[in-house]
Amino acid sequence: MRSDSSAAEQARLTPLRELSARIGGDPLLTQASTGNTSIKLGNVLWIKASGRWLADAKHDDILVPLQLSEVKQYIHRQVDPSEVYAGASIETAMHAVVPHPVVLHVHSVNTIAWAVRQDARYQLERRLKGLRWQWIPYVLSGLPLAREIERVSCSGEANVFVLGNHGLVIAGDDCDAVENLLSQVEKRLTICPRTPDHADYDALYELAERSPWDLPDDDSVHALATDPTSQAILSGGILFPCQSMFSNSSEAEVFRAVPSSDLNMGCESQYRSRPFLMVEGRGVVIRRDLTRCQRAMMGGLAQVVQRINSSAPIHYLTNDEVEYSVRTIASRYNASAEPVPYS
Repeated sequence: MRSDSSAAEQARLTPLRELSARIGGDPLLTQASTGNTSIKLGNVLWIKASGRWLADAKHDDILVPLQLSEVKQYIHRQVDPSEVYAGASIETAMHAVVPHPVVLHVHSVNTIAWAVRQDARYQLERRLKGLRWQWIPYVLSGLPLAREIERVSCSGEANVFVLGNHGLVIAGDDCDAVENLLSQVEKRLTICPRTPDHADYDALYELAERSPWDLPDDDSVHALATDPTSQAILSGGILFPCQSMFSNSSEAEVFRAVPSSDLNMGCESQYRSRPFLMVEGRGVVIRRDLTRCQRAMMGGLAQVVQRINSSAPIHYLTNDEVEYSVRTIASRYNASAEPVPYS
């Protein structure tokens, strides 16, 4: 991994830093340290480092330089570059194989709301008509995803990739072209979220006073418990890899609401090992030691499920896919996340 770069090269990185910061500041596109951006300058692939936040791109050194030819050699040998370079993004291989100079990958909540559907490709065809796009059914992050994108983009024509149960990849010749294309895709895929019932703040504050719980900063998170449609969707399984950071297994039990009667009967203590509680019809309480990353992920999850139609046929991740996410993706997020300080 290179550490040196000229002033001229750094100046050429400025548009990517500014674009990264804008993307990172939009919770409908990026949650916590999710998503990554890159630019190819000659034989150097500059890519966001694992665990860094795109929102910090203008004032922190979040980009790392890798020798592109060397990265591609590892890929050719079936070696995942993220396992070779310390701190490299898990999607390094994907950024390397996309032929365009600028590549961005975001966890767009609108895109994911479509991408978790069994009929996603059909739904997307008419909404993205006229764009050079490709549908990628869910595949594991890292080398498997890179191989699949390399297969469908061998002609170099596609510059929009919708990743099943995952997110969106946009590619282009420069940052302006990529940002304009991202804006166009977002407009086409925008979904108006449902309006959930109001949270019962009195009940939630009472629960928090006698337990290790606190209320989330983002009020939209309460929809996970107050919206019956969201509860029905969550009870079916894991929708996308980032959910796995709240669980150490493939079980979706943590995403099932707790009946408010359990809390009234003083049975709340049996749930204290969970990172958060969705109290049926009341709202959500979270553990005080939940990290900034986990809090942002919860907000993203709420935004996604509020955009999934109640009649939508859902494609959930398999147990093996969730277990892989727990071992790889979730461990990266949690390793780099810091708890939120409380006074």
